[in-house]
Amino acid sequence: MAWELFMQVDQPLSMAPEARSPGLIQRYREELQVRHYARRTVKTYEQWLRRFLRFHGRRHPREMGSAEVNAFLSHLAVDLQVSASTQNQALSALLFLFRELLELDVELEGVVRARTRKRLPVVLTPEEVRAVLERMDGVEALVAGLLYGSGLRLLESLRLRVQDLDFSRKQLTVCDGKGSKDRRTLLPTRVGEKLGLHLEKVRRLHQTDLAEGYGRVHLPHALGRKYPNAAVEWSWQWVFPQTHRWTDPATGQQGRHHLDPSLIQKAVRRAVLAAGVSKPATPHTFRHSFATHLLERGQDIRTIQELMGHSDVKTTMIYTHVLNRGPLGVSSPADLL
Repeated sequence: MAWELFMQVDQPLSMAPEARSPGLIQRYREELQVRHYARRTVKTYEQWLRRFLRFHGRRHPREMGSAEVNAFLSHLAVDLQVSASTQNQALSALLFLFRELLELDVELEGVVRARTRKRLPVVLTPEEVRAVLERMDGVEALVAGLLYGSGLRLLESLRLRVQDLDFSRKQLTVCDGKGSKDRRTLLPTRVGEKLGLHLEKVRRLHQTDLAEGYGRVHLPHALGRKYPNAAVEWSWQWVFPQTHRWTDPATGQQGRHHLDPSLIQKAVRRAVLAAGVSKPATPHTFRHSFATHLLERGQDIRTIQELMGHSDVKTTMIYTHVLNRGPLGVSSPADLL
């Protein structure tokens, strides 16, 4: 089979039967989806595959091996000076290609690794958090309040569904979070009160959509086929829906997606500048501040690990290094003079 045909993803039906087999990139994408990789991961891995093929002049992967993988990774580290995490991401994408899709073993001898740098997270003081939140309003302020009050990641907050909120127990459930894990965390009282008023507006919007023949949302995995009517139920609606409806390219049906992350990122950036905070704070900084402030108030680290959704307590331990009193809670001898 010619390499051009092998790489082609969308092939016309008029081609010969032997040329209609899925192309490499399509088979790579489908193999990732079969193993339930997240959609963002599938998209990222596919981009690394395309860059790898372009780097080697679009040669067939079966004609390449360890030397070509090592050369590409070294190019990323030496020429492009990417971070260690970026290089490791590219490596994972290529290992999946060779070991899982092509069933070929590759050796990684002599590869130049990007230097791994241990960086402490940016953490705001409670006063700085208050100053930033006071300069936000509307839905953006609600999302930021959840990031800090519940320790959520940005996408975890935007992907909340109505059924994930438990106002009576003051807790919320993060479904299919990072690492495909579920967890429960806090629902702050101050945020919960405003969130209840926000949901009343969202419900009226949903009822308007239903009256106009819309009101559907995307459901995870195969639930849309198993429960055809679940997509219009109130419990499955996004807590933070977009203002405008969108059209699903696969089904042609209209519905609403959740807010785009860039809206929150820009709103936080504006608030940080308006508050005069000199730290490079982002939406994720609220999550770091959540864990650090709990530690400062004497909360045990195991509980914080569960609230944050960390698999290893070592990940949570990084917040002990940014406490005001030092990692062991000791005082500096200079303060005793």
